[in-house]
Amino acid sequence: MNLYTALIDDAGLFPPTSLHMDEALARNERDLERGSDVLTHRFLCPASRLDRLRARDYRPRRIGLIADTSELPDWGDLPVDYVETRLPPDTSVAELVDTLGLRDGVRLFAEVPARKTAMDVPDGVGLKVRCGGTTAEEFPPVEHLGQFIRSCAESGIPFKATAGLHHAVRHFDPSLGVDRHGFLNLLLAVCEAVEGRDPAPVLRTTDVGHLVRLAHAVQQDTAERARQLLVSYGSCNTSAPLEDLRTLGLIS
Repeated sequence: MNLYTALIDDAGLFPPTSLHMDEALARNERDLERGSDVLTHRFLCPASRLDRLRARDYRPRRIGLIADTSELPDWGDLPVDYVETRLPPDTSVAELVDTLGLRDGVRLFAEVPARKTAMDVPDGVGLKVRCGGTTAEEFPPVEHLGQFIRSCAESGIPFKATAGLHHAVRHFDPSLGVDRHGFLNLLLAVCEAVEGRDPAPVLRTTDVGHLVRLAHAVQQDTAERARQLLVSYGSCNTSAPLEDLRTLGLIS
């Protein structure tokens, strides 16, 4: 598996892009026609907007359902393969699985804070970590995110990432007064973790050349193990990550 294959889910409905449903679906369709291997073409849709999606003629190839309602809707024949929901307080992941009672073939990702580690997660279930948001407080410190990655690597727990990963390399955002995590930093940090090294230094670096050299040096076995761990991440912009990877010479 290429390190960047099927890395990016389509989160066009979510901030800061916040596309209208028609715009988001049209972009998803264009991306599918262009056929980039880096995109999963999985359309992330809040449960509360599923009826609006169902009313359109175009159907995404796959759908990730984001639980933002008290109960999950019946999605009928829509191609939902992932359900993502926050883990309620004082609830185990196993209890959440029992409560939701998902269909066979639908994978659950339970969102937990980056500082939460050493969790008991049933086979076939993953975690989800938030890497940013609309306020500085929503960006987890490198130490928390690094420990989360290390914990998942040690326990063999797959995870998804969401929010804040707008560009490949870590950088300062003056509008929020915070350093944004880079998706390439995150990906290479997972590579470090599966090889038994501390992921924090790679998460923290802003040295573009260093990251590119690390990326070119990743061995196939490491790439495969890293991508078994980091399943994908949601991006509200599906073109900027591709442009970044091309500019860095990491994809053609």
